[in-house]
Amino acid sequence: LVDFCLATDTIPKMLVSLQTRSKAISYPCCLTQMYFFHFFGIVDSVLIAVMAYDRFVAICHPLHYATIMSPRLCGLLVGAPWVFSCFISLTHILLMARLVFCGSLKVPHYLCDLTPILRLSCTDTSVNRIFILTVAGMVIATPFICILASYACILVAIMKIPSAGGRKKAFSTCSSHLSVVALFYGTTIGVYLCPSSVHTAVKEKASAVMYTVVTP
Repeated sequence: LVDFCLATDTIPKMLVSLQTRSKAISYPCCLTQMYFFHFFGIVDSVLIAVMAYDRFVAICHPLHYATIMSPRLCGLLVGAPWVFSCFISLTHILLMARLVFCGSLKVPHYLCDLTPILRLSCTDTSVNRIFILTVAGMVIATPFICILASYACILVAIMKIPSAGGRKKAFSTCSSHLSVVALFYGTTIGVYLCPSSVHTAVKEKASAVMYTVVTP
């Protein structure tokens, strides 16, 4: 559901722009797209980490899986990211709405994302940029570190499995998740955590395609 909504927020508008050659978008629509893009993106990022924890429990503690992953914990792990993401995304939009834009209003992107829009502002955007880095640390770097830790434990547990067939089966349950982790976090870390001096419009758009189109 989250992947579907994330893709639906950006791809239809992009396809319409390509077909009609009309790339205009109103400011309220831009903020709306930005809100839902970050809302579903943050939920997606946290849920990918939750999936890694689920794999960790299933492989490293199989006999206690039903006890650890109780319906109450599952509900908390799934529901909490939605509430957290709603608050964070709304804060992004409120900080963005206070800015003043002048000069060129051409966004060098196929969606309304934070960094390209901030470049168009003629007012101080330091608060916005600090908040972006803080949030990126919480919803990108922290889940990614947790995923790496989970898979380190999973790898140790898999190598202890005596049969080659058992090891292959365990690896196969993680392969699709690992590919999503590599695509999603590899590109989002480059966009939101790397210095802006290494960014170009082409790199940002290529990275955005990976986590808004390919990953879903």
